[in-house]
Amino acid sequence: MKSTIALAAVLASALAAPAFAAPESYTLDSRHTFPVFEINHLGFSLQRGRFNKTEGKIVIDRAAKTGSVELAIEAASIDMGIAKWDEHMVSEDFFNAAQFPTITFKSTKVTFQGDKVVGADGDFTLLGVTKPIKVAFAGFACGDHPMNKKPLCGGNATATIKRSDFGMTKYLPGIADEVKIYVPIEAFKD
Repeated sequence: MKSTIALAAVLASALAAPAFAAPESYTLDSRHTFPVFEINHLGFSLQRGRFNKTEGKIVIDRAAKTGSVELAIEAASIDMGIAKWDEHMVSEDFFNAAQFPTITFKSTKVTFQGDKVVGADGDFTLLGVTKPIKVAFAGFACGDHPMNKKPLCGGNATATIKRSDFGMTKYLPGIADEVKIYVPIEAFKD
């Protein structure tokens, strides 16, 4: 009788213990994830461009405070708003999309503040050159999409690189070396 009561107490305490969260996987919504870059042009203005085709995954384990971020951008999907300008940007002068069709980021560490992702360290590959960069996340949140009710995570990622670090040196210093990158991200749970 005592062993039955002891077993019941153990089972009750096990059931009452908090469940451990498992990593959750999310796939980027390519309709709401458009990387944008900003660069100084001749010291007069900031010019912006965006990429229209992006794929990726986010994995979050809130209990362990770990995760991963992977992003693949199709270089030929650059959109500067003018077809001739787009053609120049995909040429060997800049993104050389024929030889290097994909720009990637793969995290090596994800940083949390409480339950929110606030940053990621990782490897950024452009023109076949891979360098470590730091990415900051602002406004990262997860919840149900208000229209389709599917679980969704999203936020805004930012980073700054020097294009010369990746071999993109055409028109330096007139077209600045520093490039600011902004990526609004939305990803649906798998």
